[in-house]
Amino acid sequence: MRNSLKSLFSVVFVLLISSSPALWAAELPAPSVAAVAPLPVISQNDLQALQQRLDGLKQQISSANNYNQLEGPQDRVQAFILDVDKLSAALLPQQAQLAVQLSVLGAAPATEVAAEQADIVAQRASLAEQKSKIDASLKSLAALKQSAADLITQIAGIRRSLLESELTLGTHSVLSPHFWSPLVSPTPDDRQRWRFFIAQISETWATVWAPGQRFYTTFLVLLALVIWTFGRRLAERGLTWLCIHRVPEGRLRRSALAFASALATIVTTGLALQLLFYACTRHEPLTPVLETFSEEFEKAVYACVLITGLSRALLSTQHPSWRLPAIADPVALAMKPYPRILSGTLLVLVTLVQVSNSTGMSSQIVVAGRGVISIVVMVIVVSLLLRVGKVRKALVAANDASATGSTFSGVVYTIASISMLVSAIALLTGYISLSRFITYEVVWAYIVLSGFYLLIQVIKDGCEYAFSAKHASGKALKQLLGIGDRRLEQISILLSGFSRAALLLLAVIALFVGGIGTTLGQLATNIMAILGGAGLRKFNIVPAHLLNAVLALMIGIWLIRALRRWLDNEFLPKTDMDPGMCASLSTLFSNIGYAFVILMTLSSLGVQWTNLAWIVSALSVGIGFGLQEIVKNFVSGLILLTERPVKVGDLISISGVEGDIRRINVRATEIQLSDRSIVIVPNSQLISQNLRNVTLGGSAQGVASLELMFPLDIDPEEVKDLLLNTYRENETILDKPASFVRFSKLSPDGITLTVTGYVGSPRIVGVTKSDLLFEILKRLGAAGIALATPPPSSP
Repeated sequence: MRNSLKSLFSVVFVLLISSSPALWAAELPAPSVAAVAPLPVISQNDLQALQQRLDGLKQQISSANNYNQLEGPQDRVQAFILDVDKLSAALLPQQAQLAVQLSVLGAAPATEVAAEQADIVAQRASLAEQKSKIDASLKSLAALKQSAADLITQIAGIRRSLLESELTLGTHSVLSPHFWSPLVSPTPDDRQRWRFFIAQISETWATVWAPGQRFYTTFLVLLALVIWTFGRRLAERGLTWLCIHRVPEGRLRRSALAFASALATIVTTGLALQLLFYACTRHEPLTPVLETFSEEFEKAVYACVLITGLSRALLSTQHPSWRLPAIADPVALAMKPYPRILSGTLLVLVTLVQVSNSTGMSSQIVVAGRGVISIVVMVIVVSLLLRVGKVRKALVAANDASATGSTFSGVVYTIASISMLVSAIALLTGYISLSRFITYEVVWAYIVLSGFYLLIQVIKDGCEYAFSAKHASGKALKQLLGIGDRRLEQISILLSGFSRAALLLLAVIALFVGGIGTTLGQLATNIMAILGGAGLRKFNIVPAHLLNAVLALMIGIWLIRALRRWLDNEFLPKTDMDPGMCASLSTLFSNIGYAFVILMTLSSLGVQWTNLAWIVSALSVGIGFGLQEIVKNFVSGLILLTERPVKVGDLISISGVEGDIRRINVRATEIQLSDRSIVIVPNSQLISQNLRNVTLGGSAQGVASLELMFPLDIDPEEVKDLLLNTYRENETILDKPASFVRFSKLSPDGITLTVTGYVGSPRIVGVTKSDLLFEILKRLGAAGIALATPPPSSP
């Protein structure tokens, strides 16, 4: 804060000097060197410590001889990058502050003309020296970060190579005694490493259990145990009560209860692990071997907790009505004990294998441990599959409707069965690492699919509730956005669909980039490495910009809709423009506004328009082959909205279609016929073809003309007066132009007279002619005048 105030004071100082140099030069005292406090910088020793830390990580990576031994160093390299970023972020404001202060002082003058300028020179030199140190520190930190980033890439390559070599490495079969010999009679070196590990545990425990620390250690261990057991139950009951009493009844409550159960298990286990770690390291840090073991042990614990927590949440054997997946009660009860058995067995066996990895035991004992894990996991999974299959057959035999499973569950059952068969074959043929990889992938697939299934259900039910017109949130959104129930339901479906699609994409990626022992940070890093590839980096799209883009899109659409309602309801009705012009302006405003919102959304994403050249090229090719009609209609629609040769409300006739224009869209125009049906005409036809606009200009009149044939013996003048009087007395016939009767034809069959009058609009011609014809026939009958009878048609 002190440095920020100095910077602000310096900027104000420059502004005031530039506005009134003579006055302020006389009143302000000269700056002194003592006023410049040195800023904290990173010393050379700190940079050397970071370099040594990175060198130690490189040494650990180079000495790794199997795939799992690289997981811990990879996490530590990621932590190293985060620490470097924090230091760089702390130095950047100081660099900016020094740059501002130096710009305030300006460049050094050619000659020193005043004695007080010596202080300014000294101050400038001090600031320049501090800035050079910070620049050098930032440059060194950038080099360290780049080196660490390159090391991450190298680790990925080494892990890929080790994984490929391990999966294709053939050893002894599990039926061979040579496979079990490293476990039954370890080599002296492995025994020595085991004793070394036990000795380090003993030393750490002696430090923790030293006199004066026993009570505190006992308290922390017991507290961790209480949190892990009773705390989990208490947290689960509390979240359950909260969901029942605060979440509305329905599908959202059911999914919230399942999510709360899993969340309580994971959070309480994490707290218990942190307490245990603090109890063991509150005085002295762990040795490198124990630190590596503790990191891998923590990952294994979280994996096992996810198995049990997600299984408890999805099976819900105590509350079947809370169960999310469509699993029959007998099937759920049959599956209930297996997640606990699997997680407990995995925790013990994986912990033992991690001991061999962290202490650097021989590859034979590591492979043997992997084989034991594969055998045990395979036995548990096969037992689960057989038990579930037996229960489902019993339900089918009893004609229970709940026995009918979904296609997805059948696919999962089939894939798990095939995976266990391949794993067994790999064990028998000596490909132990391949078998362990398959069993791990099956367990990892269960964790990923279960976790993302739970998230998808929560998001889906949450969207349905938040956008429901029956609840307070939906009503508030309706009032805020000014939309109806149908549009609100559409928003809910779209948001839910996009969210589920995104989660499914993340689930598919997580299946391939993760595995048992992968932390949430590693998983997020791997996913971002794929989603943030070269293509997205080229467009400068980063996750931090996604929220800005969504907000820009939502706010922009809301503003456009609000402004259009204001135009339609308040502003345009107060003008002298006709309704057609008002509709055209409103439509044009919406089209331009939505285009502007799309541009703003892309800008919020960080899309650089110079990188969109390939999109323009692709569009040009598409326009040349298949989009030219769409583009032609789009351009024609803009011409119709701007030049307005036709407008909404005009009566037009084109290609045998005559009707009123009801709407001019960007691509096509809607024409309503006399029978109230709608004809959609592409805009390009309205521009390129001959079009008759009956009402252009707003002063078009309709012509009501009737042609009648009378016998030869009538009095033409009498008939003429009768017809003219009938037209003149009709309310819809205009006085000007005046109506008239024309002698059209004289033939042996009779006299043909045509009477013509004008009406105010072409739209009422048909109705007017009908009324006139009824009235003329009535008056002709009263006068005893008959119409001529047409001659019979020749055979």
